[in-house]
Amino acid sequence: MSVALDLARNLIRCPSVTPNDAGALDVLQATLEARGFTVTRKVFAEDGLDPIDNLYARRGTQGRNFCFAGHTDVVPAGDVAAWSVDPFGAEVVDGRLFGRGAADMKTGIACFVGAVDAFLAARPDFDESISFLITGDEEADAVNGTVRLIDWCDNHGEKFDVCLVGEPTNPKYLGEMMKVGRRGSITGWLTVYGAQGHVAYPHLADNPIPRLIGVLDALCHRELDHGTPHFQPSNLEITTIDAGNPATNVVPARVSAAFNIRFNDLHQGADLEKWIRDTCAHYAGAHDLTVKISGEAFLSEPGKLAGLIADASEKITGHRPELSTTGGTSDARFIQKYCEVAEFGLVGQSMHKVDEHAMVEDIEKLTEIYIKILNSYFD
Repeated sequence: MSVALDLARNLIRCPSVTPNDAGALDVLQATLEARGFTVTRKVFAEDGLDPIDNLYARRGTQGRNFCFAGHTDVVPAGDVAAWSVDPFGAEVVDGRLFGRGAADMKTGIACFVGAVDAFLAARPDFDESISFLITGDEEADAVNGTVRLIDWCDNHGEKFDVCLVGEPTNPKYLGEMMKVGRRGSITGWLTVYGAQGHVAYPHLADNPIPRLIGVLDALCHRELDHGTPHFQPSNLEITTIDAGNPATNVVPARVSAAFNIRFNDLHQGADLEKWIRDTCAHYAGAHDLTVKISGEAFLSEPGKLAGLIADASEKITGHRPELSTTGGTSDARFIQKYCEVAEFGLVGQSMHKVDEHAMVEDIEKLTEIYIKILNSYFD
């Protein structure tokens, strides 16, 4: 059994659903310390949220610092009865490793550990630095994870020259895609108020639903942009509408909706928030609005790291990955302020789904790709 596969299985067996670490970082810490890494654990619990355990590990104290970033937290398993295997059993069946986190992204972490093993074995006199930046807060609020850990590193003189994020970037096959940027995300929660009454006497009630519809219609019908050479068009999606009203003969006193915008680098979150607030003020009447900007759009200009990833992928898989900014947000949005960052990992087709899995063949190949990236970078 390979180092990567063995470690991936041990990590998956820790049911580390955010915010619970469930021993996953203990497994990783022991693994890295056995390889000469100095490991620091930091727990952050700001903004009234659950405390989050994070890990920073570094081998070496000088030279260039090649950082690998990722997360050990996972989304819930969902309907466990719908799984063909135990979601935290880490079973290997028909050449596939099953389990929550197999694709997103415990196995990616394990592959990089396997790559470091091979890299250091071939270079006993290696005198530069390799580090791991691992959080337990990527799948949820992303408040007490990478963003806080990077601040700690910055305040303690820990600098990164480049950072590879091991998210599952490939849609269908290994070597298909890497991420060099991400769209931003802004979410709005809107409640519009009226006055409850009988539907037969509308003059004695105030129905808030038409006013909510007016807001959502105005938001949905604005064409935000047509995209850019690196980004697809921005899009707004309504995610829920709820009046909490089971009666057909009652006008509700309130109605709520939530919506999300994924936006490219033609926009800033603050500008979109102003537009949302102005639209609500114009159409909604009495209302409450909460807006959260989870991340700004960014593009990490493809540089040395992106080239090394592309070359290594092409050498191992025969595929030169597309440079992409598609998909959701990732912790790369925090790292890009400090150094060149790019994302490359396993196939993500099954992530967050029932029977999440990774091909054992892909685990071996990704480890080889990471080995080649390390060799090429330090050469």
